[in-house]
Amino acid sequence: MTDKNHILSVELVEPTATFTLREICERGECHAEFVIKLVSYGVIAPVEESPEARQWQFDLEALARLRKAQRLQRDLKMNLPGLAMSLELLDEVQEMRREVDRLNRQLRQFLGEA
Repeated sequence: MTDKNHILSVELVEPTATFTLREICERGECHAEFVIKLVSYGVIAPVEESPEARQWQFDLEALARLRKAQRLQRDLKMNLPGLAMSLELLDEVQEMRREVDRLNRQLRQFLGEA
């Protein structure tokens, strides 16, 4: 089911941009504790592993996952383990859809329909 009245906000940022823990918290409008918990559950990951959270750098993918995790938690009242599992399953579904699309294109080419 899709909602055609859904409002999408887009923030233009350099594709290779990275964010400190503070910056990702500001952009995600959340506390550092929440981001640290998401990292510990494997929901998001810093670009490079560092023992100190204040040295972490996050990319745009991590920011997008943070926002998706926030929506799941807000809308479905999910706990952190549930968020981690749900996001993993959503990633698998997205990957399978890409594979089905790729296979459908190959099939159309094989059948001469493209």
